[in-house]
Amino acid sequence: MSSLSRWGLHAALLALLCCSESGEVAFEVYTWPERLVVESRGSGMVNCSTNCAQPESGGLETNLEKTLLEDQPQWKSYLISNVSQDMVLICYFNCAGKQQTKSLNISVYQLPKQVTLKLQPMWVTLGKPFTIECRVPTVEPIESLTLTLLRGKETLHSQTFTGGAPAPQEARVALNSTANKEDGLLNFSCQAELDLRARGGSVFRSISENQVLEVYEPTLNNQTIIIFPVVSVLLFLFVTSVLLCFIFGQHWRQRRTGTYGVRAAWKRLPQVFRAQPA
Repeated sequence: MSSLSRWGLHAALLALLCCSESGEVAFEVYTWPERLVVESRGSGMVNCSTNCAQPESGGLETNLEKTLLEDQPQWKSYLISNVSQDMVLICYFNCAGKQQTKSLNISVYQLPKQVTLKLQPMWVTLGKPFTIECRVPTVEPIESLTLTLLRGKETLHSQTFTGGAPAPQEARVALNSTANKEDGLLNFSCQAELDLRARGGSVFRSISENQVLEVYEPTLNNQTIIIFPVVSVLLFLFVTSVLLCFIFGQHWRQRRTGTYGVRAAWKRLPQVFRAQPA
């Protein structure tokens, strides 16, 4: 038995359950589903039914494109197409000269198909700041969206949004952080969740590609570690050599200056004194 055929039995049961003590039937109109969620420019099926045993007429009032799929005395099934915005449909039936209606709310959604994560910068020194940014170009309704920034499986930040214009909007979330060692060991990602359960739909999730943050520690490399003591030793030897040369030079100079002074004094003595015997 098809889902459409079951609506005939459903309407008959409703007629029995709604009988009053006097035997009169309470005339009601029903819709299925009670709320409808349709992707933008998409289509959906709507069923209008009544518990009136012999309704005079009935149908669906809407400005949308509609196709009658099946027509029974107590229920009618339609396919509505090219839904572009939220709206209200009206199911109606006439029974015993009276008319009853039932409204059906339609919500339009657009999935967050493109989720982009960006790390700025992607190369960072340990302890330095960086930014995690997530963007979703077009999504609707934005108030049903949650963006979650992840590091591995850890949730870093989640953000929901308030309603705005009915057209699809861009959603963005950013988080400023400081680089630590764990940031370089795990992947970063962004998850977009569109929760339409309050509107009669489901939960849709999309996730970005993983991004890797390169974290560098501010330490000396091996060559620097080797060069630094070598340069220090050479500098010490150079300074020591200069000091030793200066000391020995002064000493040698003093010795030469002293010898020349004695010779000069001897030459200044008169020949007579130099000729006298000791």
